[in-house]
Amino acid sequence: MTTQHRTPTLPGTAGTARVPGPGGLLARTDLAGVLFGAGAFQMLNAGCELGVFELLRDKQALTPEEIGPALGLEERPTEILMLGVTALGLTTVTDGRYRNAPVLEDMFGDGFWEIFRDLVAFEAHVVYAPQADLAESLRTNTNVGLARFAGEGDDLYHRLAADPSMEQLFYRCMRSWSRLTNPVLVDKADLSGTRRVLDIGGGDGVNAISLAKANPRVEFTVVDLPGAVAIAERKIAEEGLSDRISAHACDIFDSHYPGGHDAVLLANQLVIWSPQQNLGLLRKAYEALEPGGKVMIFNVMSDDRGDGPLYSALDNAYFATLTAPRSRIYRWTDYEEWLAEAGFGEIQRLPGDTWTPHGVISGVKPR
Repeated sequence: MTTQHRTPTLPGTAGTARVPGPGGLLARTDLAGVLFGAGAFQMLNAGCELGVFELLRDKQALTPEEIGPALGLEERPTEILMLGVTALGLTTVTDGRYRNAPVLEDMFGDGFWEIFRDLVAFEAHVVYAPQADLAESLRTNTNVGLARFAGEGDDLYHRLAADPSMEQLFYRCMRSWSRLTNPVLVDKADLSGTRRVLDIGGGDGVNAISLAKANPRVEFTVVDLPGAVAIAERKIAEEGLSDRISAHACDIFDSHYPGGHDAVLLANQLVIWSPQQNLGLLRKAYEALEPGGKVMIFNVMSDDRGDGPLYSALDNAYFATLTAPRSRIYRWTDYEEWLAEAGFGEIQRLPGDTWTPHGVISGVKPR
């Protein structure tokens, strides 16, 4: 899957707005996109839930009089919706007829739309309400938004078990997040000479499945909580990879890891925990590895300068309010320091080259 970077258009300034780069200076015309950011997302979400983008994909250029009845909307809500999605640059209008913007048509064409729609659903149903607690989460230095979820435990993953429908939605959307970023993981994770990979906190197995397909001689063990492992076993079987990918239920902090692995993968995992917990996980990975074995960390990263990228800065609101008490997006240098302290050498950065700031950083256990 190939994705191209496009600068988003801010609401109210279609065709003229800009998003400042890292450290860029805001102009007053940029403030609408920040002040009404919640409204911008809800226009996008409404467009997805009401099906306007699929409609325009199927029928091409339509007037409001054609769009409204097709979506089951009256005149007023149709005009509100089309003004919103067009000002955002998601659709265009010429001679009173609306079309999807090229960026959306590209998504439909290359298969990315299904993934993107799941990402919107994740933000709408998992992330959006807890982010209202961002100021209080920062004030108290903990994930205040978690109180909006039933269940026990101080992190989202343990509480999901109390709501099976939310748990299924969460892991479905996590799978789409992984599908978005897995091309970077597959491209940057060097498994040459590797026999067996331990995928710590591997969720429903999506990362192991992608890597197994790209590395047919490598075996994988996914370890995670029981609810995730049950989903992983089903997904692995559906892909016909049960002979090369196994799943093992355990608490990644308190349980012993299965032995016999010469590589450890921590994919989208270390953003969840505190620096002390991350160092503990890396030390456990070090102990589990054979001499000469490799650990690979795959995450969204923030720049060492502390001024971007915008993706990481805004995604951090989710980690600050919801996932766990000390979640955050870390800098590349943070991982380098933890890897060195855990005993790893030959530390290497491998940034991705897509519009998301994901990358792999690796280290090797000395022989």
